[in-house]
Amino acid sequence: MERIAALQRTRLFSEESSEGLAKLAQRATEMQFQPGEMLFFSGDSAKGLFAVIKGKVRVFRHNAAGREQVMHMDTAGATIGEVPVFDDGPYPASAVAEQATEVLFLHKRDIYAFCLEHPTFALKALKLMAERVRRHAQLVDALSFHEVGQRLALFLLNEAKNGGTDGYGRPTFRLVLSNHEIAIRIGSVRDVVSRALTRLQHDGMVKLKARSVTIMDFKALQLYSENRSKHISHPRGQGIVKDC
Repeated sequence: MERIAALQRTRLFSEESSEGLAKLAQRATEMQFQPGEMLFFSGDSAKGLFAVIKGKVRVFRHNAAGREQVMHMDTAGATIGEVPVFDDGPYPASAVAEQATEVLFLHKRDIYAFCLEHPTFALKALKLMAERVRRHAQLVDALSFHEVGQRLALFLLNEAKNGGTDGYGRPTFRLVLSNHEIAIRIGSVRDVVSRALTRLQHDGMVKLKARSVTIMDFKALQLYSENRSKHISHPRGQGIVKDC
């Protein structure tokens, strides 16, 4: 019953009944990973998908220069490795445990059988994969057409969705990631992210105090993130610096 409940807490299996999941849950394999331990590497043969029960997993790729780009971060309730399960290809990215992590591993032959027995589940899986493709397209757009400052602005706006507000109704949240970790998330390096964050503060868009972020001008930050602002001033009269 614990395995069934764990599967039902994921988006992929949330609408399935306990009776329908019983056989799949019985065939699932419980796995544990320590921080820094790999779930799989990009290019590995994909034998199944992982349902995250506890912890956090970072899914990433490396470019030709060896720079890491985070594709997504997954916590309890997420599933990882769906696409190669259905297209018979290898894992397109690598996955590593950020924290002590518990997962249920589901072999793709069992997923296939479950799809045949529950056609509506196949449609749900297709919808979730389409959402992931859309997010990846947005990531490609951000990396291709936005400078680091704009990518940082997008990141801060997304983080603000899970925060609160201060006494003036301005979005505020704690920045739990280091500048190096943020750089990995947005496809840059620590020093460039630090400079971009300083610029956003200088121009009055955000305020950072002891890793607590307050968005001082939400509209301006949003326009800047969308590459719709014509100009952003910088210290010492500099124009926009095209860091990468």
